[in-house]
Amino acid sequence: MKFSYAMLPDYPLNESLASIRLADELGFHAVYAADEPWHKDLWLLFAAAAAQTSQIRLGPSVSAVTLREPTLIAQAAATLDELTGGRAEVVLGSGNFGVLAQYKIDWTKTKPLTRVKEAVEVVRTLLDQGTITRDGEFYSYDGLFTFARPVQEHLPVKIGAMRGPKSFEAAGELSDGVHHALSYTREAYEYAVKHTRAGAERAGKDWKTLDIGAWVVFATGRDSAAAKEAARSMVGLYASAMPEEQLLRNGVDPKDMAPIIEAVGAGDLPKAIELTTPEITEKLSLAGTPDEVVAKIRREIEPTGVNHLIAAITDATLVKGFTGREVEGVADVDTQLRLIHDEVMPAFA
Repeated sequence: MKFSYAMLPDYPLNESLASIRLADELGFHAVYAADEPWHKDLWLLFAAAAAQTSQIRLGPSVSAVTLREPTLIAQAAATLDELTGGRAEVVLGSGNFGVLAQYKIDWTKTKPLTRVKEAVEVVRTLLDQGTITRDGEFYSYDGLFTFARPVQEHLPVKIGAMRGPKSFEAAGELSDGVHHALSYTREAYEYAVKHTRAGAERAGKDWKTLDIGAWVVFATGRDSAAAKEAARSMVGLYASAMPEEQLLRNGVDPKDMAPIIEAVGAGDLPKAIELTTPEITEKLSLAGTPDEVVAKIRREIEPTGVNHLIAAITDATLVKGFTGREVEGVADVDTQLRLIHDEVMPAFA
C-alpha cells in the first residue's frame, strides 16, 4: 500500500513547502491538494516545491472540471511535470458542491459524471498529443495546441468519485485510477472497488494495476483523545459533501447527519461540532494512536483491494483556522508525517 499526504494549503507557504520536503524525504508517494478557491493555489505551491523535492509526486486531488477548463488543467499538469522531471499527476472531479453553490451553480444541472468523463478524454488527448480537435457536449476545440508537454510518457489522469456506481465504473474504464474520498468502512470500499473493477474489466484492463486510493480525514498522535477531538472538529465540514448513499455505506444514518449539515450550511460551526458525537467521528474519520490507525486500515480498508492511503492530515492549526477552536495536545502535520512513516507505513510494506 502506498501512502500519500493530502494537504489543505492553508498554512503559511514556507510551512507547506517544509512539509512537502519532509514527505519527500520520508518516501511518501505523493502530495495532493484540492484545486479550489477556498485554499491557496496548489499549482503555484507545487511549482515552488518542484525544485525542493526529488521523488515525491505532486498534483491536484481533485481539480474541478466545472470550474477549471480541462485543457488548462492539462497545460498546468504538463508544465508541472516538466518542472518536477516527470512527477505530476491529476485527479479530476465535478467539484465541491459547497464551492459550486457559492458560484451560484446548481450541481444537479451540470451533468457531473458526463462532464467529468468528457474532461478525462480532453486532458488525456492534450497530454498525449499536444493538440485537440473535437466536438463535445461540454468541450469543443478546433486545432487547439500547446507547447506544454509532459516528461512522462503517460502522465496519470484519475477520477475522484464518491457516489457511485457509475462514477467508479467510469474511473476504472476511462482513467488510471480512482480516489474515493471520505469512506472508512469495509462495505464502502468493497462497493467502490467492485464497481471500479467492473469498469476496468469492461475496458480490458487489469484492475489491480489501477491506483485505488482512500482519501480520508486523518489525525494521529500519542494522545488518542486529542487526535480524535481534532478529527471531530472537521468531520461535519467534510461530511456535508457526502451523499446519503455514501453515509449509509459508512454506517451513518443521514437523519443523524442532517442537523450537523444544517448547522454547517448556516455557518454555525460550534453547533455542528457540538452535534458531532464521538460515535459519528469514529465512523467518519481515521483517528487515534498509530496502532489504532493501523488496526482500522487492516480491518476496514486493506482487505478490499485499496492500494493507496491518502491522509488528509488534521492538526490544531487547521482546526483553529476552520473553526476557531483551540484543541490541545494534537500533533502537528510534520510530527504526524513522521509517525505515519515510522509506525504506520511499515505495517503495510
